[in-house]
Amino acid sequence: MADHRDAGLTLDPKFDANGLLTAIVTDRASGELLMVAHMNAEALEATRATRDAHFWSRSRGRLWKKGESSNNVLRVVEMRIDCDQDAIWLICDPAGPACHTGARSCFYRRIEGDGLAPVA
Repeated sequence: MADHRDAGLTLDPKFDANGLLTAIVTDRASGELLMVAHMNAEALEATRATRDAHFWSRSRGRLWKKGESSNNVLRVVEMRIDCDQDAIWLICDPAGPACHTGARSCFYRRIEGDGLAPVA
């Protein structure tokens, strides 16, 4: 019999040992992968309540609203959760670059051999 997370319709996130879910963010219009981050229960609830993407910043050690200092917020249009509810997909309208470097996406380089090359 399938686990209730796998087959049911109840939201029951499966946080890891650190209390986190992996969050994948894509652009609603283009489908482009923008970033990967982490959400704890507080970030998930803040995102659901405001429709602005919130994450748990491992480097800051605190809740972080994307764009809180840059104004490059991610407005959440749709949220999906994977089959075992341990990863979440945020489909967003970005208000600017998603990457802290100023790049549109955090995935602006590809691996070539032993090095990296810019993605055009």
